[in-house]
Amino acid sequence: MCTVIIGVEPGAETPVVLAGVRDEFAARPWEPPAAHWPEFPGLVGGRDLSAGGTWLAADPGGPRVAALLNGCGREADPSARRSRGDLPLRAAASGELPQGDLSCYDPFHLLVADLGGVRLWTWDGRDVNDDKLPAGVHVIVNSGWDRAAAGARAAFFRPLFAGAGRPSARDTGDGPGEGWAAWRGLASGAGLDLTDPRALVVREELADGRVWGTSSITLVALAAGALRYEFCPRPADPGSWHEVMRVPGTA
Repeated sequence: MCTVIIGVEPGAETPVVLAGVRDEFAARPWEPPAAHWPEFPGLVGGRDLSAGGTWLAADPGGPRVAALLNGCGREADPSARRSRGDLPLRAAASGELPQGDLSCYDPFHLLVADLGGVRLWTWDGRDVNDDKLPAGVHVIVNSGWDRAAAGARAAFFRPLFAGAGRPSARDTGDGPGEGWAAWRGLASGAGLDLTDPRALVVREELADGRVWGTSSITLVALAAGALRYEFCPRPADPGSWHEVMRVPGTA
Protein backbone atom coordinates (compact mmCIF):
# COMPACT_ATOMS: atom_id res chain seq x y z
CA MET A 1 0.00 0.00 0.00
CA CYS A 2 1.79 3.13 -1.17
CA THR A 3 1.15 6.25 0.88
CA VAL A 4 1.40 10.00 0.30
CA ILE A 5 1.30 12.46 3.20
CA ILE A 6 0.87 16.05 2.13
CA GLY A 7 0.83 19.18 4.25
CA VAL A 8 -0.90 22.18 2.67
CA GLU A 9 -0.58 25.61 4.31
CA PRO A 10 -1.19 28.41 1.76
CA GLY A 11 0.14 31.23 3.96
CA ALA A 12 3.31 29.48 5.06
CA GLU A 13 6.84 30.22 3.86
CA THR A 14 6.78 26.67 2.46
CA PRO A 15 3.15 26.09 1.44
CA VAL A 16 3.48 22.43 0.36
CA VAL A 17 5.41 19.54 1.91
CA LEU A 18 4.99 16.00 0.58
CA ALA A 19 6.19 12.62 1.84
CA GLY A 20 5.85 9.74 -0.59
CA VAL A 21 6.28 6.13 0.56
CA ARG A 22 6.54 3.60 -2.27
CA ASP A 23 5.65 -0.05 -1.68
CA GLU A 24 6.57 -2.54 -4.40
CA PHE A 25 7.93 -6.03 -5.03
CA ALA A 26 11.60 -6.09 -4.07
CA ALA A 27 12.59 -7.73 -7.36
CA ARG A 28 11.09 -4.96 -9.51
CA PRO A 29 14.05 -2.93 -10.80
CA TRP A 30 14.30 0.85 -10.58
CA GLU A 31 16.80 3.69 -10.75
CA PRO A 32 17.14 6.49 -8.17
CA PRO A 33 15.85 10.01 -8.89
CA ALA A 34 17.45 11.88 -11.78
CA ALA A 35 16.46 13.59 -15.03
CA HIS A 36 15.81 10.29 -16.82
CA TRP A 37 13.38 11.45 -19.54
CA PRO A 38 14.61 13.52 -22.53
CA GLU A 39 11.00 14.01 -23.61
CA PHE A 40 10.35 15.72 -20.24
CA PRO A 41 13.43 17.93 -19.80
CA GLY A 42 13.89 19.22 -16.29
CA LEU A 43 11.69 16.64 -14.57
CA VAL A 44 13.35 14.58 -11.84
CA GLY A 45 12.13 11.32 -10.34
CA GLY A 46 12.90 7.67 -9.72
CA ARG A 47 12.60 5.53 -12.86
CA ASP A 48 10.80 2.20 -12.94
CA LEU A 49 12.83 -0.02 -15.25
CA SER A 50 9.97 -2.42 -15.98
CA ALA A 51 7.88 0.19 -17.79
CA GLY A 52 10.08 3.29 -17.97
CA GLY A 53 7.84 5.64 -16.02
CA THR A 54 7.81 6.83 -12.42
CA TRP A 55 5.77 6.97 -9.24
CA LEU A 56 6.71 10.59 -8.44
CA ALA A 57 8.07 13.44 -10.56
CA ALA A 58 9.24 16.90 -9.55
CA ASP A 59 9.46 19.98 -11.77
CA PRO A 60 11.84 22.54 -10.21
CA GLY A 61 10.71 25.15 -12.70
CA GLY A 62 7.10 25.06 -11.46
CA PRO A 63 7.81 24.38 -8.76
CA ARG A 64 5.53 21.35 -8.90
CA VAL A 65 5.38 17.71 -7.83
CA ALA A 66 3.13 14.88 -9.02
CA ALA A 67 2.66 11.50 -7.34
CA LEU A 68 0.79 8.35 -8.34
CA LEU A 69 -0.86 5.65 -6.25
CA ASN A 70 -2.69 2.57 -7.46
CA GLY A 71 -6.45 2.85 -6.98
CA CYS A 72 -9.42 0.54 -6.63
CA GLY A 73 -12.05 -0.30 -9.21
CA ARG A 74 -12.40 -1.88 -12.64
CA GLU A 75 -9.12 -2.83 -14.28
CA ALA A 76 -8.31 -1.97 -17.88
CA ASP A 77 -8.73 -4.44 -20.72
CA PRO A 78 -5.41 -6.35 -20.77
CA SER A 79 -5.20 -6.05 -24.55
CA ALA A 80 -5.18 -2.23 -24.33
CA ARG A 81 -3.57 -1.64 -20.91
CA ARG A 82 -0.85 1.00 -20.57
CA SER A 83 1.51 1.55 -17.68
CA ARG A 84 0.37 4.28 -15.29
CA GLY A 85 3.99 5.41 -14.89
CA ASP A 86 3.68 8.07 -17.60
CA LEU A 87 0.91 9.88 -15.69
CA PRO A 88 3.10 11.62 -13.04
CA LEU A 89 5.46 12.80 -15.79
CA ARG A 90 2.70 14.30 -17.88
CA ALA A 91 1.00 15.81 -14.84
CA ALA A 92 4.22 17.31 -13.43
CA ALA A 93 4.92 18.89 -16.81
CA SER A 94 1.42 20.36 -17.29
CA GLY A 95 -0.04 20.71 -13.80
CA GLU A 96 -3.20 18.97 -15.01
CA LEU A 97 -4.72 15.55 -15.41
CA PRO A 98 -3.30 14.19 -18.68
CA GLN A 99 -5.80 14.47 -21.52
CA GLY A 100 -7.12 11.48 -23.42
CA ASP A 101 -8.95 8.23 -22.88
CA LEU A 102 -8.21 6.86 -19.40
CA SER A 103 -9.76 3.47 -20.03
CA CYS A 104 -6.34 2.07 -20.94
CA TYR A 105 -5.19 2.62 -17.34
CA ASP A 106 -5.93 0.56 -14.28
CA PRO A 107 -7.46 2.60 -11.39
CA PHE A 108 -5.24 5.28 -9.87
CA HIS A 109 -4.98 8.33 -7.66
CA LEU A 110 -2.93 11.14 -9.24
CA LEU A 111 -1.90 14.05 -7.04
CA VAL A 112 -0.43 17.31 -8.36
CA ALA A 113 0.83 20.00 -6.01
CA ASP A 114 2.13 23.49 -6.75
CA LEU A 115 1.91 26.91 -5.12
CA GLY A 116 -1.69 27.22 -6.33
CA GLY A 117 -2.79 24.23 -4.25
CA VAL A 118 -3.15 20.48 -4.41
CA ARG A 119 -5.37 18.55 -6.84
CA LEU A 120 -6.20 14.87 -6.57
CA TRP A 121 -7.75 12.96 -9.45
CA THR A 122 -9.14 9.48 -8.82
CA TRP A 123 -9.91 7.13 -11.71
CA ASP A 124 -11.89 4.00 -10.77
CA GLY A 125 -12.02 2.49 -14.25
CA ARG A 126 -15.32 4.19 -15.06
CA ASP A 127 -15.32 7.77 -13.77
CA VAL A 128 -12.87 10.50 -12.70
CA ASN A 129 -13.28 12.33 -9.42
CA ASP A 130 -11.50 15.69 -9.08
CA ASP A 131 -10.74 17.04 -5.58
CA LYS A 132 -8.91 20.14 -4.43
CA LEU A 133 -7.44 19.38 -1.04
CA PRO A 134 -8.10 21.93 1.72
CA ALA A 135 -5.46 23.30 4.06
CA GLY A 136 -4.10 20.79 6.54
CA VAL A 137 -2.30 17.46 6.55
CA HIS A 138 -3.79 14.68 4.42
CA VAL A 139 -2.93 11.00 4.13
CA ILE A 140 -3.64 9.29 0.79
CA VAL A 141 -3.54 5.51 0.40
CA ASN A 142 -4.72 3.13 -2.31
CA SER A 143 -8.28 3.18 -0.98
CA GLY A 144 -8.55 6.98 -0.96
CA TRP A 145 -7.76 10.12 0.98
CA ASP A 146 -10.69 10.72 3.27
CA ARG A 147 -10.36 9.74 6.92
CA ALA A 148 -12.57 6.65 6.70
CA ALA A 149 -10.79 5.22 3.65
CA ALA A 150 -7.27 5.86 4.94
CA GLY A 151 -7.80 3.81 8.12
CA ALA A 152 -5.45 3.09 11.02
CA ARG A 153 -2.32 4.28 9.26
CA ALA A 154 -3.76 7.74 8.70
CA ALA A 155 -5.29 7.92 12.18
CA PHE A 156 -1.86 7.31 13.68
CA PHE A 157 0.36 9.35 11.37
CA ARG A 158 -1.78 12.37 10.46
CA PRO A 159 -1.54 14.05 13.89
CA LEU A 160 2.17 13.24 14.11
CA PHE A 161 2.94 14.94 10.80
CA ALA A 162 0.59 17.81 11.63
CA GLY A 163 2.39 18.41 14.92
CA ALA A 164 5.91 18.11 13.54
CA GLY A 165 8.05 21.10 12.59
CA ARG A 166 7.46 22.15 9.02
CA PRO A 167 10.36 21.57 6.57
CA SER A 168 11.54 24.60 4.65
CA ALA A 169 12.21 24.49 0.93
CA ARG A 170 15.18 26.80 1.48
CA ASP A 171 17.13 25.85 4.62
CA THR A 172 19.28 22.81 5.40
CA GLY A 173 17.11 21.61 8.27
CA ASP A 174 19.74 19.23 9.63
CA GLY A 175 19.72 20.33 13.26
CA PRO A 176 17.83 18.58 16.09
CA GLY A 177 14.13 19.36 16.04
CA GLU A 178 14.22 20.88 12.59
CA GLY A 179 11.36 20.16 10.22
CA TRP A 180 13.39 18.03 7.83
CA ALA A 181 14.67 15.77 10.62
CA ALA A 182 11.15 15.42 12.03
CA TRP A 183 9.56 14.51 8.68
CA ARG A 184 12.40 12.12 7.82
CA GLY A 185 11.86 10.27 11.08
CA LEU A 186 8.11 10.01 10.63
CA ALA A 187 8.29 9.06 6.94
CA SER A 188 10.82 6.36 7.88
CA GLY A 189 8.16 4.72 10.06
CA ALA A 190 8.40 6.49 13.42
CA GLY A 191 9.80 3.33 15.00
CA LEU A 192 6.72 1.15 14.42
CA ASP A 193 7.27 -2.54 13.79
CA LEU A 194 7.00 -3.48 10.11
CA THR A 195 4.07 -5.77 10.91
CA ASP A 196 2.08 -3.20 12.91
CA PRO A 197 -1.29 -2.52 11.19
CA ARG A 198 -0.52 1.20 11.44
CA ALA A 199 2.94 0.83 9.89
CA LEU A 200 4.00 3.25 7.17
CA VAL A 201 7.14 1.28 6.27
CA VAL A 202 6.34 -2.39 5.66
CA ARG A 203 7.87 -5.68 4.56
CA GLU A 204 6.18 -9.00 3.84
CA GLU A 205 7.50 -12.34 2.61
CA LEU A 206 4.81 -13.95 0.45
CA ALA A 207 4.03 -17.65 0.22
CA ASP A 208 5.50 -17.83 -3.30
CA GLY A 209 8.86 -16.56 -2.05
CA ARG A 210 8.55 -13.01 -3.30
CA VAL A 211 9.20 -10.07 -0.99
CA TRP A 212 6.90 -7.05 -1.04
CA GLY A 213 7.38 -3.89 0.95
CA THR A 214 8.60 -0.32 1.13
CA SER A 215 11.27 0.27 -1.50
CA SER A 216 11.94 4.01 -1.10
CA ILE A 217 10.78 7.22 0.56
CA THR A 218 10.68 10.74 -0.87
CA LEU A 219 10.33 14.18 0.71
CA VAL A 220 9.62 17.27 -1.41
CA ALA A 221 9.00 20.84 -0.23
CA LEU A 222 7.73 23.67 -2.45
CA ALA A 223 7.93 27.44 -1.97
CA ALA A 224 7.98 30.48 -4.25
CA GLY A 225 11.05 30.01 -6.45
CA ALA A 226 12.24 27.06 -4.38
CA LEU A 227 12.05 23.26 -4.32
CA ARG A 228 13.92 20.79 -2.16
CA TYR A 229 13.88 17.04 -2.88
CA GLU A 230 15.23 14.38 -0.50
CA PHE A 231 15.28 10.62 -1.04
CA CYS A 232 15.79 7.47 1.03
CA PRO A 233 16.60 4.43 -1.16
CA ARG A 234 16.91 2.02 1.80
CA PRO A 235 14.09 2.61 4.29
CA ALA A 236 15.73 0.30 6.84
CA ASP A 237 18.80 2.56 6.84
CA PRO A 238 18.09 6.13 8.04
CA GLY A 239 21.63 7.03 6.97
CA SER A 240 20.68 6.55 3.33
CA TRP A 241 18.64 9.79 3.26
CA HIS A 242 20.25 12.30 0.91
CA GLU A 243 19.42 15.46 -0.98
CA VAL A 244 18.60 14.95 -4.65
CA MET A 245 18.00 18.55 -5.63
CA ARG A 246 17.59 22.01 -4.20
CA VAL A 247 16.44 25.03 -6.20
CA PRO A 248 17.82 27.61 -5.73
CA GLY A 249 21.08 25.76 -5.10
CA THR A 250 23.24 25.89 -2.02
CA ALA A 251 25.44 28.97 -1.83
